[in-house]
Amino acid sequence: MDLLAWVIVGLIAGGVARWIVKDERNGCLYTISVGVIGALIGGGLMRGAGIDNDDAELFASIGTAIVGAVLLLLVLQALDGRMQRRRRPWDR
Repeated sequence: MDLLAWVIVGLIAGGVARWIVKDERNGCLYTISVGVIGALIGGGLMRGAGIDNDDAELFASIGTAIVGAVLLLLVLQALDGRMQRRRRPWDR
């Protein structure tokens, strides 16, 4: 896939994943980053499961990216919640 396709898939996957997880952060670059990193995570999980996704259709690639992006956002939310609990009351 060329760079423009990665950006388009990242934007679509990141937007859908943010909608599913109800992520409140804004920004086009953030959404694209979440989608592209999610595509890498999803692709790694698929490859680890023994599923070859190299010649998959565009919709399968977007679906894989969405799953990876949702997992990424859930981990980020869990880490953010954990950091919120660690703060002392006088640090706020």
